[in-house]
Amino acid sequence: MAEGQIVVTGASKGIGAAIAAELEGRGHPVVCLSRSGRGPAGRQIACDMTEEAAVAAAFAAIAAEGPVAGLVNNAGVHIGGPIAALSVESFEETMALNATAVMVAAREAYPHLRAGGGGTIVNIGSFFDKLGVPDNLAYCASKAAVAAMTRCMAVEWARDGIRALTVAPGYIETDLNRDYLAREKVRAWMRSRIPTGAPGRPEDVARLVAALFGEDIGFLTGETIYIDGAQGMNH
Repeated sequence: MAEGQIVVTGASKGIGAAIAAELEGRGHPVVCLSRSGRGPAGRQIACDMTEEAAVAAAFAAIAAEGPVAGLVNNAGVHIGGPIAALSVESFEETMALNATAVMVAAREAYPHLRAGGGGTIVNIGSFFDKLGVPDNLAYCASKAAVAAMTRCMAVEWARDGIRALTVAPGYIETDLNRDYLAREKVRAWMRSRIPTGAPGRPEDVARLVAALFGEDIGFLTGETIYIDGAQGMNH
């Protein structure tokens, strides 16, 4: 795999920001894409990942600065609610960012990765991709789609030296959910359901993603790697 830039979407906060910072800390050139145009590392570009033309323009601009070696599809949204009241608009909004944008970003990254001799795509999924979760139909469907797309990318692009992986976190404590997770009732539930006893941290996910880039294991592709404290397999 050629040395080059790693593009991280949704990199302005939370898991995306932690991934970008960890990659830069390990010596990788990083480009952060986000609606706000902010990020903790490398170069920052404002880009709405649901705007196809904007995504294409962003990747063209990035490639003009040097080779592209990787992509982390992290941008996402969570819209909950009971299925009986779920609007088509909410479902489509979720799918647009969590699934369609993953396809578009990977598609736009592909020719640049191929031109550089290969690379790595890490799509951020969720352990909800294999669970039936009340009030989460749209989110679960979108993350199941991410894992399916990863498998297709892996088998179609392997001949180009490109590997694709899904990293699927469980509950991760971020600025957005810290107050909720701090409630005693929620903490007690987490202790009972997560074998490791507590939610993970963005840094946990970031270290896993960075390790996948750092090790560059060519025979590892198409898989979903769960990082959920064993909650998804806990009976």
